[in-house]
Amino acid sequence: MVTFFEASLDTISVHHVGNQTVGEMYALSEKPIELKDEVIPTLLMQYFLKPFEKANEVYHLMHSSGDLALNELHNFATKVFDDREKFQEMSEQIAKHLYKVSTHPNIKGGELYVVYFNNVQIEGNLLDAIGIFKSENKETYLKVYPDNGGFAVDYEQDAININKLDKGVLIFNIEKENGYKVVVVDKVSGGQDAAVYWKDEFLQLKIRNDSFNQTSNTLGIYKNFVTQKLDDEFEMSKADKIDLLNRSMKYFKEKETFDLDEFSEEVISNPEAIISFKNFKNQYEDEFDTKIGDSFEISGNAVKKQARIYKSVLKLDKNFHIYIHGDNKLIEKGFDDDKAMNYYKVYFKEEA
Repeated sequence: MVTFFEASLDTISVHHVGNQTVGEMYALSEKPIELKDEVIPTLLMQYFLKPFEKANEVYHLMHSSGDLALNELHNFATKVFDDREKFQEMSEQIAKHLYKVSTHPNIKGGELYVVYFNNVQIEGNLLDAIGIFKSENKETYLKVYPDNGGFAVDYEQDAININKLDKGVLIFNIEKENGYKVVVVDKVSGGQDAAVYWKDEFLQLKIRNDSFNQTSNTLGIYKNFVTQKLDDEFEMSKADKIDLLNRSMKYFKEKETFDLDEFSEEVISNPEAIISFKNFKNQYEDEFDTKIGDSFEISGNAVKKQARIYKSVLKLDKNFHIYIHGDNKLIEKGFDDDKAMNYYKVYFKEEA
């Protein structure tokens, strides 16, 4: 999704943003950092951009009122893209805005890096991008160095691990009228209540409704339908539910395009359950104000991501796990009166 083999780091300003709720302040730098060493920019590029190589979701900046001009980050980014001389001033405004929304007591203070990049690639386009990154978690590092014919050991506290970016966002100079293309890294810390501030309050994002998100949302809706809704209307064993999940994953892996009616007939089959699923999907769209098409191109990356959380495991007390990957007719459930326990009978031809 995002690559940076042609990218360069143009300008960087560093500020410190504390948590106003616990009495911390912010500290602003007066000018961008001068990067004279060739090694430092390379390390910073690794720290800032490498985490985005696995970012699949693309967002847009938005505002709850519907007026995009009221989104602070959109306003700041536009001024920088239009006039590079305003970079330092806008980096300070970004720091102040982050401080303003850092109101939950569990939000950690830390350094805020505002960076201007050239030639970062997203979806085949080489673009300028504004990067905003926050380091919240520090580590202690040991240093071993030669000393008097041998070696000595020292340490450095409160150092940053360049392989662990806590929070970051790239705002690309494209699709300004839609809220720019935006990708995010957000390592949750401090609990869910503290975590929402980065995406929801600082950035104010809405996810782009492309094939990746349509695929991901449909698989997520179907999983919730099978695991949460079906029990209200039908009597189904866990093995049958797993079979329904496996059949849906098989459909998405084999097809190039999703078609709601085709999916319903091939995977769900039962007419009453099909109606229930379509109603369940409509309720999701209304609740989250997200329209999911009845037909769309299937995203292979979204299928791979969802496959990790699609469970095909039947857990039996603490003694056994049965992995069901195929025909659920080869497994039968029963009850043993003498032992007063449930059992499963599994049919197979040979052991692997």
